Amino acid sequence: MSNLAVVVDPDARGRLVLKPVPEPVPDRSEAIVRLAELPEKVTFSQAATFPVAGLTALLALGKGGPLLGKRVLVTGATGGVGDFAVQLARLAGAHVTGLVRRADQVPSVRQLGAHEVIVGDEIATEPKYDLIVESVGGRTLGTALAALRRGGVCVTLGVSASAEVTFDAREFFVAGRSTLYGFYVFTELGNESASVGLGRLADLVPAGQLSPHISLERPWKEIAQVAQDLMARRYPGKAVLTLD
Repeated sequence: MSNLAVVVDPDARGRLVLKPVPEPVPDRSEAIVRLAELPEKVTFSQAATFPVAGLTALLALGKGGPLLGKRVLVTGATGGVGDFAVQLARLAGAHVTGLVRRADQVPSVRQLGAHEVIVGDEIATEPKYDLIVESVGGRTLGTALAALRRGGVCVTLGVSASAEVTFDAREFFVAGRSTLYGFYVFTELGNESASVGLGRLADLVPAGQLSPHISLERPWKEIAQVAQDLMARRYPGKAVLTLD
């Protein structure tokens, strides 16, 4: 779930803007540089998926440099981040592979734009990938490291299966110049204003190039049940809570 603040920028009166709120809003001047204008054709529910899941996917993919013609693997491809990552990687011209837990999830990931879909928790050593966006942890992360091409990058940003990982160190280092990158979105925002990424995501939706996957919308008072359902992986994509 994401935080969304609707703020009025005095230089853009009458327009809606969005920003991530990981902590109490800082002084006014700092808050302004984190804002991005919300296009009219983007709904509040769609915008609510951008600040954490959307930005995480966008910035994680950026660790692979230009993606045109590269092989990209996205694990947890039906999750909030994975959903965005598959779409954005395909849009960038990559050959995209998604990894899911169950066979019934394959069609939805292909619909997002994945060229191939792997079912299970293990990644084979072939083919090799230039970039892996990894959110599962455990055995999946351990086998992902051996699937990197020379100079490839594995971005680890979640541990939905397990935080404990073992891997074949030799398979990892003999690839040469491969990197395991620890990613935390709010640390990354210290390098680039959130407004840049938020603006890019917001512009892609009305252009028909990005479709946030919202599985359900519920009133805020149902947060406990929604949180339990998310943790139990009862539905893919994002859940949006609304304030009455």
